[in-house]
Amino acid sequence: MTATTPASQAARAPSPSPRPSRAPRRWIGLVPLTVLCVVALALSMMVGSRVIPVSEVTQFLLEPVPDDPVSQVVWQSRVPRTVLVLLAGAALGVAGGLMQAVTRNPLADPGILGVNAGASLAVVVGLAFFGVTNVAQYQWWSFGGAMVTSVLVFAIGNSGAVRSSPVRMTLTGVALGAVLSGFTSAVLLSNSEILERMRGWSAGTTASQPLDATLSIVPFVVAGLLIAVLSSRSLDVLSLGEASAVAMGAHPQRIRLVALLAIALLAGGGTAVAGPIGFIGLMAPHLARTIVGPHQGWIMAYSVLIAPIVLGFADVLGRIIVAGEVPVGVVTAFIGAPVLIYMIRRHRVTEA
Repeated sequence: MTATTPASQAARAPSPSPRPSRAPRRWIGLVPLTVLCVVALALSMMVGSRVIPVSEVTQFLLEPVPDDPVSQVVWQSRVPRTVLVLLAGAALGVAGGLMQAVTRNPLADPGILGVNAGASLAVVVGLAFFGVTNVAQYQWWSFGGAMVTSVLVFAIGNSGAVRSSPVRMTLTGVALGAVLSGFTSAVLLSNSEILERMRGWSAGTTASQPLDATLSIVPFVVAGLLIAVLSSRSLDVLSLGEASAVAMGAHPQRIRLVALLAIALLAGGGTAVAGPIGFIGLMAPHLARTIVGPHQGWIMAYSVLIAPIVLGFADVLGRIIVAGEVPVGVVTAFIGAPVLIYMIRRHRVTEA
């Protein structure tokens, strides 16, 4: 009888089969999200103060009739709002994912970290003191405010002995956002004309912009999305920690600066046309991360669909829950606040 050693047993033992790749499942997961996104956009076209059947919507989209009142509603109201839902939702969702990657904080988003507040203050200052009158002009103010606020949050949150602390950066953003919101309120309350013009926009709305104003941000949103996609691998490396990223040959500060540029383009563009809509940038990347795991490229791909879905359904809900209309920013706040509380409790339990 031949003795069998543990080494020979190990040699003869079948090697474990490799774990199946999650990539096919991630591709498949995009299908139901695409369907839900189409449904949300279709409802945005159909539902409002007047419900328009899908057959009429399709007819007037293909063959506009300038003298027909329903055709006017479709092209002057529903189409601009639906395009705005898609563009602003995708921009804010990916901006939130980038913010979470840069800060390594799942509770970060442009609203919580004060980026929306900075963009809003810049727009209000431009309107009140520099004669800015339309989106084509004040979108630059929105981009500048978003960029300055992002840099300030990053610089203050990384100063001192403890660097790259997610909690410290979040607290910095919340405090800076509160200060900037206070300045915005002071400017608005001291200028009744600007307050009246900004009343709906400051709450976050999809009802205030014509189609050409919404389309004016397309180049900036596309540029921001391209920068985000090209930065996805670098952000995955950064998620391992600054020391590990440097050891792998990455440049953390350079990665963060590029990401901040994309955040300014996306959050600034979305805020310029829709106002400071909160929690979209928090919910969409968080849901995406729950589905696909910590892979920044897939988080962005899923956020591009999830954010318009959430924003679209919230916008439709705001149109039907009262006789008039509730701004979508208010609806997302009602939805997002419980989600934020749940995430904070879950995050605390995970760290314990």
